[in-house]
Amino acid sequence: MTQHITVTHTHGERISVASGGVELMAYVYRPDPEAFEARKPYAHPLRTLAGNPVSGYRPSDHRWHKGLQMTSSHLSGQNFWGGNSYLGPEQGYQHVEERVGSMRHDGFEEFAVADDRLRFVENLTWVAHPSAQHSGGQEWAREVRTIELHSVEPEEGTWALDWSIRLTNIRGEALHFGSPTTAGREMAGYTGLNWRGPRDFTGGDVIGPDGRGGEGEKGASDLMGTPAADAPWVAFTGEHDGVDGHSTLLFAHAPENLDNTESIHASHWFVRSEPIPSVAPSWAFFEEFELPPGESFGYRYRVVVADGAWDRARAEGYLKNHGW
Repeated sequence: MTQHITVTHTHGERISVASGGVELMAYVYRPDPEAFEARKPYAHPLRTLAGNPVSGYRPSDHRWHKGLQMTSSHLSGQNFWGGNSYLGPEQGYQHVEERVGSMRHDGFEEFAVADDRLRFVENLTWVAHPSAQHSGGQEWAREVRTIELHSVEPEEGTWALDWSIRLTNIRGEALHFGSPTTAGREMAGYTGLNWRGPRDFTGGDVIGPDGRGGEGEKGASDLMGTPAADAPWVAFTGEHDGVDGHSTLLFAHAPENLDNTESIHASHWFVRSEPIPSVAPSWAFFEEFELPPGESFGYRYRVVVADGAWDRARAEGYLKNHGW
């Protein structure tokens, strides 16, 4: 049986969702002030039903990592990920402020709260940096983002978050999506919906379907770069500091992401356990793709937040019993 939720909307700033006396998620759509961190909405904190934190915010190693957020690390010379930009093997990462774009919150076209479910549809605009050469301050893309928090189940110790994106090119010329790997950095294809875990999840266990993955960094290394068609889900388990126990996050592709009818490009997993805990279903891991003017693409994902350490059978059982 699902449990009721309480939604608190601080207009112009954030949306908080609580259940059983625990704030499960805050969605912050008033961006942080530092432009170099790629100002954009993010979900943090994320907590389990037991109240244990499962997201990191502005860690000392990457200040632009903020919970769960939509990113694009390489987009036609702009960086909608935040922080240093990777400029190729000869130059490496460089601090180039004019390369860092932003995502502007334009409003909600739908906002619905039920006893056990929150669903909202947000309109955003992706904007190039104001001082970017040839494109300063230009609006490049319109995004329609749908967030749905649901299936709060105390008996299972779980709740779920569905996050979908539909992005349309409004620039007037093609947009080229890539990653550090497409720019020459081996096995660093991060881009798209990215989760940064808390510091105590470093070295956590990572598993996927069909025997993929394993414990700790070995599991992350096994799954790094794996096509979503071969591994439609990835689970990351960490052990908490301060309290006795583990938590698991399960990341899954919606079925339509895998057949390439709705998705413009095949996805691959970016997964790290060391030196930082991070997971992203990357849409441009190994190859760039082009979005022509006026064209759109879309993806839909699910993140399940669970108390306890899950094994492969528990992850597969959950996905089987909870439809899309």
